[in-house]
Amino acid sequence: MKRTKITLDENDIPKHWYNIQADLKTPLDPPLHPQTRQPITPDDLKPIFPLGLIKQEASTDRYIPIPTEVRDIYRIWRPSPLYRARRLEAALKTPAEIYYKWEGGSPAGSHKPNSAVAQAYYNKQEGIERLVTETGAGQWGSALAFSTQLFGIACRIYMVKCSYEQKPYRRILMQTWGAEVHSSPTTLTQAGRDILKKDPTTTGSLGISISEAVEDAATHDNTNYALGSVLNHVVLHQTVIGLELKKQFEVLGKYPDIICGCVGGGSNFAGSAFPFVQDKIKATHPNLRIVSVEPLACPTLTQGEYRYDYGDTVGLTPLLKMYTLGHDFVPSAIHAGGLRYHGDSPLLSKLTKDGYMEALAYTQQEIFEAAMLFTKTEGLLPAPESAHAIKAAIDFALMAKKKNQKKIIVFTNSGHGHFDLAAYDDYLHKKIPNGEYKKP
Repeated sequence: MKRTKITLDENDIPKHWYNIQADLKTPLDPPLHPQTRQPITPDDLKPIFPLGLIKQEASTDRYIPIPTEVRDIYRIWRPSPLYRARRLEAALKTPAEIYYKWEGGSPAGSHKPNSAVAQAYYNKQEGIERLVTETGAGQWGSALAFSTQLFGIACRIYMVKCSYEQKPYRRILMQTWGAEVHSSPTTLTQAGRDILKKDPTTTGSLGISISEAVEDAATHDNTNYALGSVLNHVVLHQTVIGLELKKQFEVLGKYPDIICGCVGGGSNFAGSAFPFVQDKIKATHPNLRIVSVEPLACPTLTQGEYRYDYGDTVGLTPLLKMYTLGHDFVPSAIHAGGLRYHGDSPLLSKLTKDGYMEALAYTQQEIFEAAMLFTKTEGLLPAPESAHAIKAAIDFALMAKKKNQKKIIVFTNSGHGHFDLAAYDDYLHKKIPNGEYKKP
């Protein structure tokens, strides 16, 4: 039987998150205190994170139980389907099989609620009344607004200025779920005021918005900070994607040759790939290719340096060992706002440095061309972020065609593009700049 959609039962939603720290050959370099440059302690993180998440951040347990309350909410959209892109394969005339894990069916329209629900749960358990966060294109802000509404927690979101202006419907969605949304940088924080003083016309960045959110959390006793990517506990929560994906390939009786996904901070792709990286570390599938895909406007993994850097622009966060373009880097205002981050997940960075993962970068023009082909053949409209993974999958399928190889390619389609129609309009009217990175 030819299968186009591979679905699982609700009982197949993972009962545990997978923690790749248990399987690393060498331990992750610890985050450092921004002032002392000494390894961070749990007490250092208590002003902005609940203890449940702090423990997950440092844990080396291989599997961490998913609370029943979180798993019950996951049932709204999980397990997510795995599709075979048969019409795209036919258009490319490739012998390769192309699959995609569709995360766009969540209430917020992306993979982000996988962590937002968990973070809201742990904060509620410890009596936190208010959460603050940053958001780029708005997927994370939407996810946290949805999740805090479920748990009765107030929510303030600092949305990167260029995305706030480009994507008003994501702002409206956040506000519909009760969140307070501000265009960042703002005059509400000292960090925002200082940045506006230096550059009143700045387009903003995720690093700037993080500075504002962290400052807000640190200066309000009833408030914690929630981060949508990068940190270990966020990546941990996203492994529900990869654990489901493994089971879906077991149903098919197959195993991928190439896994790819878009990377900004790295949460969606790490969540998809880490359960497979485990196989590569254990050498059960040593030839598996695991490929991060990023914008050439913000090429952290392909052109950045692997070193300690701040997670935010001002320097309020711990120093993280990661690939970075520098914490003061402000990318051009590309439509893939969720990929405009100066650094990457320390875990994803380490696994890239150690050779278990690799990276590619594309221009805006290239990824929208790929998105258009995907939409015309498969029907689903992807977010500009997800279009990076689509471009890589198409390129790998064309390589397989050239070599007449029957490769199995899978990518994470991390969210829908329904609120990105202005970006597609720009593409259709030939207004999409390439936005390539210019080294300072």
